[in-house]
Amino acid sequence: MSDLEQQRLVWDLPLRLFHLLFALSVCASFATAKAGFDWVEIHMRLGYWMIGLLVFRIIWGFVGPRHARFMNFIKGPVTVWRYTRKFLKGEALESVGHNPLGSLMVILMLVLVCVQVGTGLFVTDDIMYSGPYNPVVSSMTADSLTGWHHRNFNFILIAVVLHIGAAVYYLRVRQQDLITPMVSGKKAASVVPEAEELDGSQLLKALIVAVISAAAVWLLLEQAPVPVVEDYFYY
Repeated sequence: MSDLEQQRLVWDLPLRLFHLLFALSVCASFATAKAGFDWVEIHMRLGYWMIGLLVFRIIWGFVGPRHARFMNFIKGPVTVWRYTRKFLKGEALESVGHNPLGSLMVILMLVLVCVQVGTGLFVTDDIMYSGPYNPVVSSMTADSLTGWHHRNFNFILIAVVLHIGAAVYYLRVRQQDLITPMVSGKKAASVVPEAEELDGSQLLKALIVAVISAAAVWLLLEQAPVPVVEDYFYY
């Protein structure tokens, strides 16, 4: 079998599942936010679910297989600049994992969604629904965070469009398929040296991290302050 035909594992299964669930969750959050008042509770539950996903990805970025680790794909400004120059000249080679520009998009998306779910903990609609930590901030702060919660989603949508556009560009113009490997987990051996191939997806470790992530979300909500209910007396 030739190098072009042989496939080697690069993206572990937990990372691929995260990528799929993360994309679906962003779409579902957008849909429920636009669907109206009846969907607010589901929208909030999706926010808690996404906190769990983010916690999982952050932990997995330190303990997961090599290509999932932040230290493996986050590059300094010099490396990013050199890659960008080669990219603009059409000289950039296909990377084993995330390329330097792709790594910036990964970090940007994670940061934007962290901001989104973080502000969501404090939002209020001034009618019926409020984030679990809304009682710990002032009304003015809650209004400001609610505004940022709405505005930040526009940045997420822009990032999503750029992400999809980049994948299509690489496929059509550079003849580099970034989509199929994120589904199958594998890339051609001509791109992946034998030493860079993963020997497995570390599923037991992923299960432990998933349990820790779920526990973190439970603890976050369990420690949320109890809303103060004011009694009104009419005479």
